[in-house]
Amino acid sequence: MLISSLKELDADAPLAEAIRLACVLEASAAKPGNVHPRAAFPDLTFEDFVRSAEAIAPVLAHTVDVGVGRTIFQAIEATRAVVTSNTNLGIVLLLAPLAAVPRDRPLRDGIGDVLGRLTRDDAEWVYRAIRLAQPGGLGETASEDVAHEPTGTLLEVMTLAAERDGVAAQYANGFAWVLQEGVPFLASIGGDFAQHWEAAIIELQLRLMAEHPDTLIARKCGAEVAQEAARRARHCLQELAGLSLASDQRALGLIEFDHWLRADGHRRNPGTTADLVAACLFAAIREGTIFLPNQPQGASPSLRQPNRG
Repeated sequence: MLISSLKELDADAPLAEAIRLACVLEASAAKPGNVHPRAAFPDLTFEDFVRSAEAIAPVLAHTVDVGVGRTIFQAIEATRAVVTSNTNLGIVLLLAPLAAVPRDRPLRDGIGDVLGRLTRDDAEWVYRAIRLAQPGGLGETASEDVAHEPTGTLLEVMTLAAERDGVAAQYANGFAWVLQEGVPFLASIGGDFAQHWEAAIIELQLRLMAEHPDTLIARKCGAEVAQEAARRARHCLQELAGLSLASDQRALGLIEFDHWLRADGHRRNPGTTADLVAACLFAAIREGTIFLPNQPQGASPSLRQPNRG
């Protein structure tokens, strides 16, 4: 069982452990349409995501020293050494800038500086990482296509892709969906997260998908299907309204949505939303806004160091 295997995280725990925990928690929750311990895809299993989390955590923990673009490439390289499918390109693209924020600064204060310092060299490393990961449903673009070398900074090329990709949109909007939507929701749960982490993560997925139609679904199945998935997520949220996180009835209302997302050969997999969930979890752990399984409520899990200036 996941909870018994998670290590307690305290204020002195390394950044790598927060990254690993966020990735494992995201994959462990039985989110509609995604891989989890009781549901796999033909080419992806829960164990693949766990191995990937363990591979990228120590790499991303050194983003401040190595740089965002090079770290993203190294993380995908480490992933490809342990799994054969793309498990985490979106997660890595999201976590690297967040991990690059100095630990004495809140993420909302520091992420803008990280994004503003991104260079064309960062973009070149990221393009190599994308080609190495070989993600599905990428498609082609008229400008700054990953099949060629970038001509702008990583922030500039991500901004060009923001309308068609939810991960790229975070670079363009300063990680607004993560820091202004996801983290506040998790913070509102507070101490209940440790006991009801799975229900909280599933609701986070539904909230993000309802507000921002999943762009992986849109690229693979079309905008109308992505909008339909968002509508169904909103319907699920309406059914959950008034139910506590501990209610056994919560899972019942998700069964039909889960079946619909998994139909058509898993082409409706809300993969971009899953990546965003992992980023929200990391940010919440890093900022100390949630209590983790097996952690006393009196101990803050914040990884931020006090400003000694």
